[in-house]
Amino acid sequence: MAIFEGAGVALVTPFLPDGEVNYKKLEELLEEQIAGGTDAIISCGTTGESSTMTHEEHIQVVKFTCEVVNKRIPVIAGTGSNSTREAVHLSEAAEKAGADGLLLVTPYYNKATQAGLFAHYSAVADGVGIPILLYHIPGRTGVTMLPETMVKLCREVPNIVGIKEASANFSAIAQIMNLADGCVDLYSGNDDQIVPILSLGGKGVISVLSNIAPRQTHDICEAYMAGDVKRSCELQLQAIPLVNALFCEVNPIPVKAALDLMGKNPGPLRMPLTEMEPRNKERLAKAMREYGIL
Repeated sequence: MAIFEGAGVALVTPFLPDGEVNYKKLEELLEEQIAGGTDAIISCGTTGESSTMTHEEHIQVVKFTCEVVNKRIPVIAGTGSNSTREAVHLSEAAEKAGADGLLLVTPYYNKATQAGLFAHYSAVADGVGIPILLYHIPGRTGVTMLPETMVKLCREVPNIVGIKEASANFSAIAQIMNLADGCVDLYSGNDDQIVPILSLGGKGVISVLSNIAPRQTHDICEAYMAGDVKRSCELQLQAIPLVNALFCEVNPIPVKAALDLMGKNPGPLRMPLTEMEPRNKERLAKAMREYGIL
């Protein structure tokens, strides 16, 4: 059984003006997501600025998220690292904190071989008992994991159950699903490709768009899964201008700006990320107005 089906939100981490985590605001955002129909919370992923968190902050945010959500929907913790020992430590801590699953990005910078990737993920999986999703985003990590490696991991390691695919390489993604023969739970890592991924047998999306449009993103998936492919496609295409605006600068700069425009006050970004360029913020605001959320 999949960890979740539908739209999981890659949630931002709100910060106070001094840069500390704003736990009051985080609770508000979590409650809004659940009320908005989001199917899962992804805590401390790329959108959550996990790369600028200390280990202590990272674990505390996951723990707090699990406590607030309280099993109403699954919580998946981002616990990947380019250090296998660090990934094991964060993964064990997230499991102890109550996470329902883990999201592990391919190790960045080291440029591991396919054998190294298999060994890395196997070592992390061996340290925990909850299900794991691989996170394949070569544009950020500089590492491409081959379809054969992903499928081998899902087939041979019991608690590695699926993949968040953000490579946009549909030939490779189709090859994954061809080789998988049902052993891979596939999720889109790109909001403009939800329906194409679902058409290849995907379970849903891990979404940035859901931060500002949880119900609409959920509905794209729900319509498809209910057999209304035409409606799902319509909803997907309606979202494209907004999705493009949300990625006109590096994530999560635009989505935090969008939340700010909505009056949700997610607080500052942590450096080296900086505030959105004014002309891009205008483009974002226009797309949000046209989409009907501003």
